[in-house]
Amino acid sequence: MKLRNLSPLSLAILAALTTSVNAEEIKTTAKQDAFEKIEVTARKRTESLFESPTAITSIGANLIDKANMSNLEDIGKYVPNLNITRYGVGNSAHASVFIRGIGLQDHIITTDPGVGVYLDGVYLGRQMGSNLSLPNVERVEILRGPQGTLYGRNTLGGAVNVITKQPGDEGIITTTAKVGSRGRIAGDVYFNNALNDDISMSASASYKTRDGVGEAVNLANPEKEIGEEEEFSGRVAIKWQASSDLALTFSLDGVDNESGQSPYTIELTEPLDSNDVFNGDFPLLTQDLIPSDPDDLGTTVAGIESTSYSGWGTSFTADWAINDTYAAKFISSYRTSEYEGGLDDDASPLSLSEFPEEGGADQYSFEIQLNATFENMDFVSGLYFFNEDGFTRSGPFVFSPFNTPNSLLNDGVTPSFGGYGNFEINQETNSYAAYINASYDLTDDLTLGGGLRYSQDEKDADAIFPSFPARKYVSAYFDAVTWDINASYQLSNDMNVYGQIQKGYQTGGFPPRPFGGPDQFTSFDETKAINYEVGLKGQVHENVSMMLAVFVTDYTDLALPFSDPTAGGGFVTIVENAGQSKAQGIELETTVAITDDFTIRSAVGYLDSEITDVADGVQGIGKGDSPALTPRWTVMIAPSYFMDLSNGGTLALNANYSYRSDMQGQSVYNESETIDSRELVGFNISYTNPYGDMEVTLYGENVFNEIYDVGRLQQSGFVGVMRSNDRSEFGLKFKKDFELN
Repeated sequence: MKLRNLSPLSLAILAALTTSVNAEEIKTTAKQDAFEKIEVTARKRTESLFESPTAITSIGANLIDKANMSNLEDIGKYVPNLNITRYGVGNSAHASVFIRGIGLQDHIITTDPGVGVYLDGVYLGRQMGSNLSLPNVERVEILRGPQGTLYGRNTLGGAVNVITKQPGDEGIITTTAKVGSRGRIAGDVYFNNALNDDISMSASASYKTRDGVGEAVNLANPEKEIGEEEEFSGRVAIKWQASSDLALTFSLDGVDNESGQSPYTIELTEPLDSNDVFNGDFPLLTQDLIPSDPDDLGTTVAGIESTSYSGWGTSFTADWAINDTYAAKFISSYRTSEYEGGLDDDASPLSLSEFPEEGGADQYSFEIQLNATFENMDFVSGLYFFNEDGFTRSGPFVFSPFNTPNSLLNDGVTPSFGGYGNFEINQETNSYAAYINASYDLTDDLTLGGGLRYSQDEKDADAIFPSFPARKYVSAYFDAVTWDINASYQLSNDMNVYGQIQKGYQTGGFPPRPFGGPDQFTSFDETKAINYEVGLKGQVHENVSMMLAVFVTDYTDLALPFSDPTAGGGFVTIVENAGQSKAQGIELETTVAITDDFTIRSAVGYLDSEITDVADGVQGIGKGDSPALTPRWTVMIAPSYFMDLSNGGTLALNANYSYRSDMQGQSVYNESETIDSRELVGFNISYTNPYGDMEVTLYGENVFNEIYDVGRLQQSGFVGVMRSNDRSEFGLKFKKDFELN
């Protein structure tokens, strides 16, 4: 029976009456689900998760649903030594992704992430917009450690691969709806079907909204509440099986996000003397002028309490099986995005420091691969090109410590810097690469592998700031040869041990906020890393699986951004190659089947990371300082229990616990920049009907309403504090499948 001609009323009736699959076909025990064979494609070849000789976590659609993960920020709570937060200009679409101490807080066009985010194999050049929603995602794969061969540039810390559900022959419509506390309303629909013998199509649409957590208390008619969320996204993909050897896939996706600024406040860090212009950026600001509720914002600048992000992209993929040995793949993509945001940096009604901001970027990329599989060997090789053209601008911004009523000014005080202004930065990047990665089976149990990549980056940028006499144009060129070698040995049918050495590379660039003058707008060098790692993976017992990795990573010319209050205004961001850094740690992921229906998943990460040597002339960074947003301990525990009911249905009880220890807000150590540890707890109780096509879920997220900081940046006399926005939430989810064939 086809659904395409049915009315909405007919669909509603069908939702209550249709049995789409046999109950026995859909039943699975917790143990079967936990120990199913997981295949990954993170190394651009399909292989078993346990046999892949690298540290990788794969989070499938089932775990995403049962742990109530809705975006990449949530993924960051459940992977060892991974930390993902929102920060950029208060925009909820921003993702600061840190793996093993490497990442980037900033979003300005001249900065590049230290962790690459990929959507179906396409690199996303901007972290703004990378906090992707996750409806109808097949899985998310997280590779930890430098990925110098298959990914190359800007994967110094690792890579995050988001893989969506691809068009297939299965005819299905899946609808979900969610309603919860804090005004949560969400829903999405997913469609997949074969249009004829050769063409299949999938499509999805998603909407979500939630109330805010605070108010812009000094605005008469604010556009948004602080922390409010509203987003619509969609995706269409069409696959044409042109022949038995050739498949062509085209996709189009888009997103529109209009939200409130993420919760932001400031904390005064020293007594301020209004007679001394150098004693803090805002010597006239007092504690009573900052809203008592830190979720509120005291701004009087209309519009700065809201943010927006929109973007769309297309991709075209051709897979050609040349013969039984060789295969070719071509991936091309175009993406465009733009955002608006801003910060009221003093968070008060004094209008001392306001930075409205907008930005955007267009990117296109091409990659062609030639891959082969022989009896004892396989290889992946390719050529890659990436172009990005983008901008960041702000204006009119205010930075004036003395832009206050005359009654508050002391006689004889003259501002050293301030008033209204504008800035603009533009940058175009061209990146080229060639790579090969191969594996060879010496015996049935021993496999050796290795790879080589050449990367070249060319950047042209220009900027104008109030302290510049004229627009300044700069160019920079970076290149690197990166490599990896690895070996894996199968101890038994279920256990594998591996070792690897990887060299990684992150391109250099230009500082994002050179308010101190044109001399600050100069390039910094690329960062390189060598990672030494050994690991053990597999099913150590019939009821226990584990993945263990121990690593040491040495970084050379590590580029660290930090706020320098002495370099021409409190909003200056300097990027310096600090010298050398070392990260060492351990990661353990386990799944234990207590019974056939009760399992416990866990992940523990320990990371010791610090600056080991500081280059001559570098200011503000010392030996022993820690990288930003890098907790020493990361812990996740997620028990699951299934109960078969007398009516043939199933009750599933899932809980999740996530811990991140305290960490630094930026790479320069200061006690006031320390972010306290946090613990998050959630649950998910689901009933699935006897036919397996309908599910009702009671959920809770952050059930104890843990409120924590996600960023702390030291300024002169105060610290800017970005607070969490994932507050406690309880609600119901409804899911229904319709079979089309």
